[in-house]
Amino acid sequence: MDSQSSFRRTRGRDRAPLAVALVLTAAMVTAAVAPAQAAGVKPPQVKLEIEKYTLPNGLEVILREDHRLPLVAVNTWYHVGPANETAGRTGFAHLFEHMMFQSSGHVGEDEIWKHLEGAGASFINGTTDFDRTNYLEDLPANQLELALWLESDRMGFLLDRIDAASLANQQDVVRNERRQSVENAPYQIVEEEMWHMIFPKNHPYYPWVIGSHEDVQAAKVDDVKDFFRHYYCPNNASLVIVGDIDKAKTKALVEKYYGTIPRGADVPPITATTPPITEERRATLTDKITLSRVYMCWLTSPIFKPGDADAGVAAQILGGGKASRLYKSLVYEKQICQDVSVVQQSYTLGSVFQLTATVKPNKTTEEVEKAIDEELTRFAAEGPTAEEVAATQNSIYSATVTSLENFGGFSGVADRLNQYNHHLKDPNFLNKDLARFAAVTPASVKKFTNDQLQKNARVVVYAVPGDKKLPPDPAAPPKPEKAASQVESKEPWRNTVPGPGPDVKAQLPSAKRSELPNGLALYVVEAHQLPIVSANLVFRSGSAADPTDLPGLAGFTASMIDEGTTKRDALQIANEIYALGASLSTGTQTDGSNASIRSLKQNASASLAILSDIVQNPAFPEKEVDRVRNDRLTALMQQRDQPWPTALRVMNACLFGPTHPYGHTQLGTEEALKKMTRADLTTLYKSTFSPKNAALILVGDVTPAEAKKLAQDAFGAWKGEATTATMPAAGTTVNSRVVIVDKPGNNQTMILAGQMGVKRSDPDYEKLDVMNTVLGGLFSSRINMNLREDKGYSYGAFSFIGQNRAVGPLMAGAAVRGDVTGPSIEEILKEVGKIKDGGVTADELKLAKESIVRSLPANFETSSSTAGTMSGIYLYDLPLDYYQTLPARMDAIQASDVQDVAKRHLVPERMVVVAVGDRSKIEPQISKLKLGAIAYRDADGKEVAAASGSPSSPSTSN
Repeated sequence: MDSQSSFRRTRGRDRAPLAVALVLTAAMVTAAVAPAQAAGVKPPQVKLEIEKYTLPNGLEVILREDHRLPLVAVNTWYHVGPANETAGRTGFAHLFEHMMFQSSGHVGEDEIWKHLEGAGASFINGTTDFDRTNYLEDLPANQLELALWLESDRMGFLLDRIDAASLANQQDVVRNERRQSVENAPYQIVEEEMWHMIFPKNHPYYPWVIGSHEDVQAAKVDDVKDFFRHYYCPNNASLVIVGDIDKAKTKALVEKYYGTIPRGADVPPITATTPPITEERRATLTDKITLSRVYMCWLTSPIFKPGDADAGVAAQILGGGKASRLYKSLVYEKQICQDVSVVQQSYTLGSVFQLTATVKPNKTTEEVEKAIDEELTRFAAEGPTAEEVAATQNSIYSATVTSLENFGGFSGVADRLNQYNHHLKDPNFLNKDLARFAAVTPASVKKFTNDQLQKNARVVVYAVPGDKKLPPDPAAPPKPEKAASQVESKEPWRNTVPGPGPDVKAQLPSAKRSELPNGLALYVVEAHQLPIVSANLVFRSGSAADPTDLPGLAGFTASMIDEGTTKRDALQIANEIYALGASLSTGTQTDGSNASIRSLKQNASASLAILSDIVQNPAFPEKEVDRVRNDRLTALMQQRDQPWPTALRVMNACLFGPTHPYGHTQLGTEEALKKMTRADLTTLYKSTFSPKNAALILVGDVTPAEAKKLAQDAFGAWKGEATTATMPAAGTTVNSRVVIVDKPGNNQTMILAGQMGVKRSDPDYEKLDVMNTVLGGLFSSRINMNLREDKGYSYGAFSFIGQNRAVGPLMAGAAVRGDVTGPSIEEILKEVGKIKDGGVTADELKLAKESIVRSLPANFETSSSTAGTMSGIYLYDLPLDYYQTLPARMDAIQASDVQDVAKRHLVPERMVVVAVGDRSKIEPQISKLKLGAIAYRDADGKEVAAASGSPSSPSTSN
């Protein structure tokens, strides 16, 4: 478990964390791009212009200018995490992270989110990991001062507003997060126990980051204040700012906001040590799961220490994807596993090398363990081949370069610089980091395997179906009243919210559109800062084109095209992609299908040749059809264990009707999957995969002329006629007002309330988007503030409008405590009714419009996100300048327009409510609401008898 995150809101259609422009040497362009032939592939050389300095109070500041887009990432790391916790204080660092989002001396209750979202922040988050806590926001560059005002106020003046009421609120939130992400998520309670087996009880890594209900609930206000004074001081923090900044002006702002915050006491070093595992530790643990799992874990070299890079390479070779050894053996050849993965989780006090294998139905954990051990024994005896190491080095280099498209977020430059600074005090470690992997050899990987992956040094856990054994979950005491307080500021000038800097009219990237002679539309977006090319081939045909009796056929077909062609078999495709350092994906959405690939520029032609082959020449080998069918059937079984996919699948069937094109998910149904034939796949392929029914989106380091040649070389000879995608008619919603899916023993309920919305191309869509932003589209939205912040019922509540070529859904929902299911449904429907009857306030309208418009540049931040954005232009028949003209349309929307569309489209009194939870506990609560008839369905959306597990008969009301 890498971290526990606070509630996150990210705008954008295909969002990755933000990007950075780099100066790349010629060596990089040639060293890391050739297909791997032998070990010792030279790493790229990346030149980052970075400046680091330290304020007199000890705050480390790291700056990086990048003027590619008017965006800035502000990234703050505090050098504290569970590694600093003591017994009885588990989860405290994570709880404190949540407290940082509540309020501070000059920032009122829940105002942090409103300020940032109104400023157009495209990413806001905070996370806690074992060794650190970080706070991240990506926003328009002219809002940098606002971010520094907020972050410095948290650092210097948090204690001015902390009281028992604010602590109780966040204790509720964190405990709801634990219920949602650990206790009601498949396998997570098992993994938590596995972690307890790796580390001794007195070790700071023994508890998971989120801690226990008992310890979180036991925290007192004095504990919070003491923790803040010890660890949240400038001399225990580092601030990274990356983006469209002026360094001199930025330094002045940093000095203004942070310079007067006093230095804290020196933080004592962590003295904990990690004892080795000297004897194999085993356990069999039960969970409410359909498929068993085998876990194996070893303690390995700490982060950035000798052996850590070898562990990373070994993990990739063993279980890093379709080209890995364990995938080929366990998933592809023996077909005894649904999936397998291996990761090196690197930490200060010792890393964890974790292998996870999900067991296929009718196979055993013992059988899987034996097969894993055979592969590990062979790997230890022979080591990897030179070609495997070289391909993995190429893959790591490419992944590193492509991650540098991002300014901030979780994996961007800002967080990378802070990570290097945290562990090594050298934010400019990137090239040395790449050199670590370049130094890896087959011999060094073999040595690591024999030294650190011994049988007697591992933990083996079987997760098997059975009862879910949850730890104590004590009831929270009554919430204290919020005390009225008058904050006397030591620096009154901080009470003034800084306004934005000069408004920069963002020049959003635009696409040049042309067409190949065969009818293939070509969209080209130039982005020359990095040698990266992303290609997305999008088709106007998705799961809505499934035959009525074969739901899931489109998804099955898309998943088959990279499983063998007339030129390459499935493993050849995987191996070639891996050796190129490229990434390939195929998939199906409701109204579209796609095949995409991303690579460094010098491999673009070779990568597109593979993309072309899988799209034009899929062979649909019978043995692969049977294997992938089995994988998809097993994936359906896995989804039944998960509340969110279950609620969505049932809602689709209830809103549209099970035979409607929108009434099923992309996986389809078990009955349909079992009867699909190779001929069915071929028929749908021929009607979908045609140049006249597709657009190729090319984004990155290419000129229009280069893009045209790449497209012509790869797809110029492609022939095929288009089948016009039909526009689905309106669906037929069920008569029952409430649908319950019984999940006995669940301590949370996944709630969805849904109704019909509008087409993506409908003129009302943008006005409804503004309304939805106020209702549930932001952290500061009405539903989330109600259920999470005010009531403490949920970790997070939301609403969304489906993007469909025909009429899509409008939904609101939340995962809530089981004992407040009824009140939560009532509050969700009440909020929908309020916005219908009362509209939005002037402040809400302003915040929503500014959030939408100011975050637009983030849609074009990476080559992949740009390709995704442009794919939507094609898929939904939007004009080429849609995003360039959106700000003007948003500016014209008035509160009266929002109320008008809300009155015309919202029907809270007829919204269907799906509740996935323990029926014996939630049905009495729902019955009291007297919403109407209650029906019952299973996790597949099929109707079940009312008496099945029923505590009472179906309820009806007038």
